Amino acid sequence: MRNLSVKKLTLAGVMAALVFVMTYVPKVPVPVTGGYVHLGDGAIFLATLLLGPLGIPAAAIGSGLSDILGGYMVYVLPTMVIKALVALIAWKIWKESSWLRAVIAFVLAEAVMVAGYFALEAVMYGAAAAWAAVGPNCIQGMAGVALGLTCHALYPRLKKIVK
Repeated sequence: MRNLSVKKLTLAGVMAALVFVMTYVPKVPVPVTGGYVHLGDGAIFLATLLLGPLGIPAAAIGSGLSDILGGYMVYVLPTMVIKALVALIAWKIWKESSWLRAVIAFVLAEAVMVAGYFALEAVMYGAAAAWAAVGPNCIQGMAGVALGLTCHALYPRLKKIVK
């Protein structure tokens, strides 16, 4: 096991909790699939910026907990995989880089989210329902990118606070 400090593990737990809250509380239902639009992806990007690869389990756990407590049991494992991929892609591409690279990282990560839920919902509900959910998922993705870019802009200050 890697040498992880108590402080970093604690921050990972806090970030998982923030991902959960931002996913669970401000949600807008999507009737076609029974899912919902939320702001949790912005918290996933913040976790990734502050924790690097440790943001990946924080993203998966926080998002999965939201589905468990929200009664979306069929979505729990797929959500954990999709949100872990979102965090992984954001972390791999971003790496404390420029504004443009942050935009690319977050947009690609959200494209994976939209594609992942499209594939899942096409299998679960059929292609028509999956296509109907693309719009709300894109709106969620755009909100996530906007929050992620806000976090990117604040990153130098946040980095000092965390260290």
